[in-house]
Amino acid sequence: MSAYRTEDEYDYLFKLVIIGDSGVGKSNLLSRFTRNEFNLESKSTIGVEFATKTLDFDSKVIKAQIWDTAGQERYRAITSAYYRGAVGALLVYDVTRRNSFENVERWLKELRDHTDQNIVVMLVGNKSDLRHLVAVSTEDAKDLAERESLYFMETSALEATNVEKAFKEVLTQIYRVVSKKAVETGDDGAAATLPSGQTINVKDDSSVLKRFGCCSS
Repeated sequence: MSAYRTEDEYDYLFKLVIIGDSGVGKSNLLSRFTRNEFNLESKSTIGVEFATKTLDFDSKVIKAQIWDTAGQERYRAITSAYYRGAVGALLVYDVTRRNSFENVERWLKELRDHTDQNIVVMLVGNKSDLRHLVAVSTEDAKDLAERESLYFMETSALEATNVEKAFKEVLTQIYRVVSKKAVETGDDGAAATLPSGQTINVKDDSSVLKRFGCCSS
């Protein structure tokens, strides 16, 4: 039997969503993480698109299905289906646009209204390469992240700074919850016995999901 797994072989499928205002760089974060590509002339996403990436954690294969949608109000009708089953989220703002940061709390409320209360959320300040145009300080973002119990990271999809790190941190925290549940149930093999393709819904594990400002550089 081959030692290599195919794209369809994995132990867990975790659904992540990327949310935030239009133009903050959500699609480029997705393409940078999944394909290591960046499009300087990227147009606004219309509707929904998603991509996948497979990673190894503790000898388990995790497949991330990452959904990206437009931040524009006229596409908000897709909300329920978009969020359904999500166990992690990247909430993105543009460090050069203060209003995109001010809208974070509205996005966060919408996310929490449509997902499990313990969804793993990473606040992402994108476009950190535009240092001379920064309108949102790292300190302001860290304060918000701590107040709302979010992880936090500043990224540059253009320069590929912290992009992979942000996605992997969210996936790692989800996986820790799943692993902890397996240990608590007394079944060390519990994590491996779930059918491939099952989305893990994270519930009632607030002790694991204590989040504070993380990794701004």
